[in-house]
Amino acid sequence: MTVHDQHLSRRSLLKGAGALVIGLHLPQAARAQSGAGAAFRPGGNATFAPNAFVRVAPDSTITVLIKHIEFGQGPFTGLATLVAEEMDADWSQMRSEHAPADVKLYANLAFGVQGTGGSTAIANSWEQMRKAGATARAMLVQAAAQAWTVPASEIKVEAGVLSHGSGKQGRFGEFAEAASKLAVPENVPLKPASAYRLIGKEGAVKRLDSADKSRGKAEFTIDIHAPNMLTVVVARPPRFGGKVASFDAAEALKVKGVVDVKQIGSGVAVYADGMWPALKGREALKVTWDESAAEKRGSRELIAEYRALARQKGVVAGSHGDAEAVLAKAGTVIEAEFVFPYLAHAPMEPLDGYLQWDGSEALARFGSQFQTTEHMTIATVLGLPPEKVRLETMLAGGSFGRRAQVSQHLAAELAMVAKAIGPNRPVKLVWTREDDLSGGYYRPLFVHRLRGAVKDGKITAWADSIVGQSFFLGTPFEAMVVKNGIDATSVEGANELFYEIADFHCEVNNPKVGVPTLWWRSVGHTHTAYAVECFIDELLQAAGQDPVAGRLALMNRHPRAVGVLKAVAELAKWNGSGPVDGRARGVAVVESFGSFVAQIAEVSLGSDGEPKVHKVWCAVDCGVAVNPDIIRAQMEGGIGFGLGHALYGEITLDQGRPVQANFDTYRSLRIHEMPEVEVAIINSTEAPTGVGEPGVPPIGPAVANALARLGQPRPRQLPMVGGTV
Repeated sequence: MTVHDQHLSRRSLLKGAGALVIGLHLPQAARAQSGAGAAFRPGGNATFAPNAFVRVAPDSTITVLIKHIEFGQGPFTGLATLVAEEMDADWSQMRSEHAPADVKLYANLAFGVQGTGGSTAIANSWEQMRKAGATARAMLVQAAAQAWTVPASEIKVEAGVLSHGSGKQGRFGEFAEAASKLAVPENVPLKPASAYRLIGKEGAVKRLDSADKSRGKAEFTIDIHAPNMLTVVVARPPRFGGKVASFDAAEALKVKGVVDVKQIGSGVAVYADGMWPALKGREALKVTWDESAAEKRGSRELIAEYRALARQKGVVAGSHGDAEAVLAKAGTVIEAEFVFPYLAHAPMEPLDGYLQWDGSEALARFGSQFQTTEHMTIATVLGLPPEKVRLETMLAGGSFGRRAQVSQHLAAELAMVAKAIGPNRPVKLVWTREDDLSGGYYRPLFVHRLRGAVKDGKITAWADSIVGQSFFLGTPFEAMVVKNGIDATSVEGANELFYEIADFHCEVNNPKVGVPTLWWRSVGHTHTAYAVECFIDELLQAAGQDPVAGRLALMNRHPRAVGVLKAVAELAKWNGSGPVDGRARGVAVVESFGSFVAQIAEVSLGSDGEPKVHKVWCAVDCGVAVNPDIIRAQMEGGIGFGLGHALYGEITLDQGRPVQANFDTYRSLRIHEMPEVEVAIINSTEAPTGVGEPGVPPIGPAVANALARLGQPRPRQLPMVGGTV
């Protein structure tokens, strides 16, 4: 059975996943302790487990089970902060570890399955985790009240110590066993914001995962070594859509350490006693590929086709007024075309996974971003009932969307290589950097054709024709995501604008291309933000308006967008002046995943003619700021990630084959190129929203708009430097 066949056979499983999800209430203690989570026994030697998320040990340490994968964005710290706040715990007591794969207990409330993405970790857990902490606190207080024979209302909790006016006091661990015998209370009140000690407080907590990562103690999938384990690499088709016609393993099997070679659905797997013999064995392997159904178009051909499609009618994604009529009669019409290349995610730790099975039960360990679908995929491939498969989520060295797979191809391939070699031989599947960069699942190539009308210093019309691949058309998720023929992720950020323009139109074409694609950090906003923010800047320039004042005049209905734009202008001391000492500033403001981010970039041209970004000012409104230090770090990281790709990032196809294969050709931002970043976090009482992705979209257009103020053309085709198409 091929990987494609596996996808089709999982349709019914995926459709049914949502039915397994618990509601917004916390699971009862008995249910939590008797379910899959208890069988896995997370939380070490805990004696008090009031719900699915909190474990209190006799030594008073508190372990929070984190349903979201930790790959650098901070849920181990952020979600533990919510629990610690409501428990009035001391931060030194707090521990975090990944929850087991169990959709009944650990579903992402935004998705209906257990998984991480869309910057939802804090947003979907905001109330859930506070309730978990508040419930645990109430039960510990009740246990202490019974032990001391005093009213619970007279007991205070501070920094993990319970105390009474009589002088009695004790730490959480002393009452853990007694608390575990109490009934779980319902609807425990939560703290008012005025009582927060940790939430929103600068420097109140330190990241829980940093120390172990810094000293090499943290374990990643790549670190796994088990007795009798085989390391596996897979030879995959050089063109997307190709498949194995035949192979000769004779020379590969001569390599010392190579144990076996097997054909699987995605290619030919080489099994060895270590990584080096596996790689040497793959080099010696002879494979004949059937490319009759492979994608053979290159980037040049696709861009030409997309440009032509952008001048044809598409599916209407958003419209009001009559933009075409206004444009037809307008005296001044400005047109711009933006081209965005395929992009790889390129996380520091490429894809990998470990799996052991004995024919009747299996254990998988890897950086699982969507535990529910990956758990079901492994069970399906191995032919096991889901309850016989255990999935442990590991720390991962980044993702940027790479591990959140619609196709579940990593989990499927991991299970296939295990099944092909047979039971009782653990396998570790590893993708190399070259495998990852040439293996597809890219941010799609997109083209935007924009037209705008300006009259009497005002923008009177706006039309945007978008062309690019859909993530979801033709997949089991199509019915859930694609509405009226529109994949919302293709047009988000472009089909509705902050800017009040009377006559507006946005349409989209989603051509079918044989290149596998996948969401990339900030998804549709990776291209729509650049197109929209560059074009609004160009129209305001034609209208004779200041980039900041002109935007503000069009944003009266969006107070949070106004708030971040005003804040960043104040932070950067924006005065609307032109270039000073060879430097100019550009601005952009974007809402993504419910968060609002505005950035101003100060840019000059180096002696080599390349943009040099000296400083970036950033203002972010993400609702209640749970961990300001992490928010600031995510903005800084997003700016570096987005800037590097806007300047240099590009995957080019030549006759269907990826050209770039490693960091020598897939250029990233270098440390000396990272600008100084200053971040202002807006004080807000709105519910928390995400920060893992929203720092990325504004930086590219901010730099492009700064270049325009330097008298340079705004880059119409990315990357800005050294593009090959």
